[in-house]
Amino acid sequence: MSVPSPTVQLMDTELAPPPDGGVEPFRERWPEAVGSLSPSRAGDFVSCPLLYRFRTVDRLPERPSVDAARGTLVHKVLEDLFDRPPEERTPVTAAAMLEPAWKVLVEEEPELTTLFERDGIADETALAAWLASCRAALERYFALEDPRRLEPADRELYLESMTDSLLVLRGIIDRVDLAADGAIRVVDYKSGRSPREGSEARALFQLKFYALLLWRTRGVVPHRLQLMYLGDGQIVSYDPDEQDLVATERKVEAIWEAISLARETGEWLPSPGALCRWCDHQALCPAFGGTPPPLPEAPASSG
Repeated sequence: MSVPSPTVQLMDTELAPPPDGGVEPFRERWPEAVGSLSPSRAGDFVSCPLLYRFRTVDRLPERPSVDAARGTLVHKVLEDLFDRPPEERTPVTAAAMLEPAWKVLVEEEPELTTLFERDGIADETALAAWLASCRAALERYFALEDPRRLEPADRELYLESMTDSLLVLRGIIDRVDLAADGAIRVVDYKSGRSPREGSEARALFQLKFYALLLWRTRGVVPHRLQLMYLGDGQIVSYDPDEQDLVATERKVEAIWEAISLARETGEWLPSPGALCRWCDHQALCPAFGGTPPPLPEAPASSG
């Protein structure tokens, strides 16, 4: 397999990632692109095409959740932890960073406070219990690795690359480690529990997507992909090769072709399953007796 085309590029790491549901700034850099796809939106379509439509075409609002908020808060603390000198990267420091980081998130997204209200009144007991669960996730992180011995090459690294079919792939990698011999490790934090045996492939798809981006932008296949599950203190690792990434690109292209067909036909079929219990859009879903809203005249072309 040949080295990826040099026409692709590594985007400036200070470039703000395009928000899901906002303007498509990638078009300024890739005006010929047919659209864009992120691993999360690709996962949405694979799980349920109708969910993809609700999130990406209709751009329907969704309520904040305690699980998503926990993930955001824990990610922020772990990202900011590496701004500290190595000797300060301790469980005590991380625990002390938790509440200030929560205040920052609430300032940015005031609606998060509604997660811990009862009849419009702040429920301090519920908030304290939730912060304790975040603290427990951070403690499990320190049981998995010692950040005092690490100096990540990148954190929250945003990458873009365009395929031969003019599809822009984009994603934000939690952490990239670079060994002395040049080997690259991609690390993704998960605040939930590790997948059951036999379900790892779906979890690893996101990391293979990131590995594909790194390969297409830097010409190097990451040595290791690592998922750190802080809900139960487990690590899932995978060592990819070029054939894995070629297969991943083909899978992503196939997903995009299916998305494009759904756009052309207007057929966004629901896919009922276990994840439906957490879906905000059951009232609009035919699988639950609902009716989707009329399709927008000019649906978005990214995911």
